[in-house]
Amino acid sequence: MSRAGGASMTWQEELASLMEDSGVRYSAVGGGAEDVDAMVVDGNGAGLKGRVVGEDLYRNEDGVAPEESLKDQMKGFLKASIEMMTDFGRGCSDIVQQSLVGVEDSYIAKRLRGPLKVVSTRLRFLNDYLPEDRDPVHSWLVILCVFLFTLPALIVNSGHVAPVQLPKTLYVHPPNASLIQLPDGRFMAYKEQGVSTKRARFTMIAPHSFLSSRLAGIPGIKESLLEEFGVRFITYDLPGFGESDPHPSRNLNSSAIDMLHLANAVGVMDKFWVLGYSGGGMHAWAAVRYIPHRLAGVAMFAPMINPYDYRLNKEDKNKIWEKWTAKRKFVLILAKRFLLFFLTSIGRSFLSGTQGQLEKWLSISLGKKDKALIEGQAFHEFWERDVAESIRQMNPKPFVQEAVLQVSNWGFSLADLQVRKKLEGKSLLLWLKSIYIQSEGEWTGFLGPIHIWQGMDDQVVPPPMTEFIRRLIPGATVHRLLGEGHFSYYCFCDNCHRQIFSTIFGTPQGPLDTIAEDDQLLLPPTPEALEEDSTSQCSVELE
Repeated sequence: MSRAGGASMTWQEELASLMEDSGVRYSAVGGGAEDVDAMVVDGNGAGLKGRVVGEDLYRNEDGVAPEESLKDQMKGFLKASIEMMTDFGRGCSDIVQQSLVGVEDSYIAKRLRGPLKVVSTRLRFLNDYLPEDRDPVHSWLVILCVFLFTLPALIVNSGHVAPVQLPKTLYVHPPNASLIQLPDGRFMAYKEQGVSTKRARFTMIAPHSFLSSRLAGIPGIKESLLEEFGVRFITYDLPGFGESDPHPSRNLNSSAIDMLHLANAVGVMDKFWVLGYSGGGMHAWAAVRYIPHRLAGVAMFAPMINPYDYRLNKEDKNKIWEKWTAKRKFVLILAKRFLLFFLTSIGRSFLSGTQGQLEKWLSISLGKKDKALIEGQAFHEFWERDVAESIRQMNPKPFVQEAVLQVSNWGFSLADLQVRKKLEGKSLLLWLKSIYIQSEGEWTGFLGPIHIWQGMDDQVVPPPMTEFIRRLIPGATVHRLLGEGHFSYYCFCDNCHRQIFSTIFGTPQGPLDTIAEDDQLLLPPTPEALEEDSTSQCSVELE
């Protein structure tokens, strides 16, 4: 292209003539001539010094093009993505609008036009709350979409959200238990509460449950209540738990014998009550089976049975197992059939040295009252101290033994604890007599009182377990507790503890009044007593 005067135009000038005046001026670059700086004037009139070299390349003064930074690349990518999404949205909107052409004349639209008009007329007052420059159709459509997304989130988060409890390192306190030595050389740790041996009107011995210790007993029991009823309360560590030495091959028979040796060692000469709570119930049943002559009565609280008991029918098993979490079912199956994996799981959970939330740690589910109880400070402190004492020896074998005992053959059946009398002989007369005696309800075995307390909202030891026990032991008295769970009635409930003691011990009579007699023996003799003694001695000498 040439100038009007015949002079030719450079390509820079030709390019500038084709574009609008943007305020940018390019200087000519001649072949072989000295480079001339170009002044680029922006919109504010500021001068920017640059140089044009070659075809359409903007370079620095040294002739090298600057590299684009990662930040600039990300900005370009995001800008391009937004532009693509905008175009895609416009395309979708056009498709929807084209699809809705002619919908007004369809059958569905004709049927809904009347009701929608009535509804829109009644809700038209809501448009007053919208800004004047907003289209009600678009605004309410956006509000409806937001509402539909928000409502499910509110429903999901409306339930009770338990606070997240991080695993806490357990602190094992220094040894402080009282010890006795058993005939086989093992030492057993125990703890005493209540009145002394001489003042005890009643004695109660309690084996603990799984992952517990002698410190459990009846959590929150008041010394004043034990004094009021004259109760001497003894708890002890099972073999391998707490400060008790492990037993190499223990079973429920040896458990009952250990309890008997403990009673004799601490001076329990009369019969005593045995208390079994949760998993500790099987040790109480063992005492009923093997040492019934030493028991005055039995108190059970949500006693655990063998969930694989052959006497359980299909309906009983379904009612029991359906209350448990999937993880707890898995743990019971491991304890029953895969001991190696069960041993590994114990090492990673109970013996890890840390303690988590009770429900997750024990793989259990809890009712309302139980959840409210375990959130209290008193229960939390008790639970932490009891668990730390339980795993003091960091030995997994006692835990495996306890779990295996729970799901294995106990060596006896609960039906063996109370059985009908059988008459010897095979004559017809004896047979008729046996029928008559059975109708009278004569039994053999342990005939002392058996009390069982069962929370009807207990999801750890479900109520069907207690119903099964009731069928096998007709002489047991079952106290059904509506609304109570596994912990709520037994732990930190003063009124509950008073009701329990009143049920099994009757009206409180206080401890035996033996201290006054002992003190009277220690008093110095009076002058009258000395005179009588001297007179009697003189009469003996005269004779």
